[in-house]
Amino acid sequence: MNSPIVQSTQSVTLAGGGPFSARDLKLALQRAPVAVAADGGADRLLRLGVMPAAVIGDMDSISDRARAEIPLVRQHLVPEQATTDFDKALRSIAAPLVLALGFAGARLDHGLAAMSTLVARAERRCILIGPKDIAFAAPARLELALGPGEPLSLFPMAPVTGRSEGLEWPIAGISFAPDGMVGTSNRVTARRVRLEFDAPGMLVILPRRRLDAAIRALR
Repeated sequence: MNSPIVQSTQSVTLAGGGPFSARDLKLALQRAPVAVAADGGADRLLRLGVMPAAVIGDMDSISDRARAEIPLVRQHLVPEQATTDFDKALRSIAAPLVLALGFAGARLDHGLAAMSTLVARAERRCILIGPKDIAFAAPARLELALGPGEPLSLFPMAPVTGRSEGLEWPIAGISFAPDGMVGTSNRVTARRVRLEFDAPGMLVILPRRRLDAAIRALR
């Protein structure tokens, strides 16, 4: 296996080419202070006054202006076209956690591809931050500090079963699958939600205001 391009003891904010605001970036950088760009995400970082520590991708969407402004040593070409720039970047980062901005909310196909990457690269702990929600690949066991009445959705990207505590509709005995039973719009009934899964492939989706709860759970 190739060595990671970015190795950090601090969490990483990974910027994509989709829309995100200065407020979004500040939110992420306060929690993940190392800024990395996936290809055209470099332009968005520069426009918001942040120089990326690295740019990773096939370099087909970064502007000439950004390439001229960013030191060449920070630009890392991954030329294959079989995967997305999000996948290229995420698999190239070794950090405690990655917060990903600009990969959800712009185009449906890009959003779906990003969700697929979360599951395919589940060994890289990553939270995808969207306009209203966050999503991450569930580990085998997970405990979340939430509030009763809050929404919690589970979406399977592969066949998976599991167990839960603290949800209005328990998941034990349910065979989840992307073309079968899904777990959207469940509700929290306790201040601690415990989830266990028998196989990888489940996405957890929470309101964006619960970002810190997700970070604590994944760490």
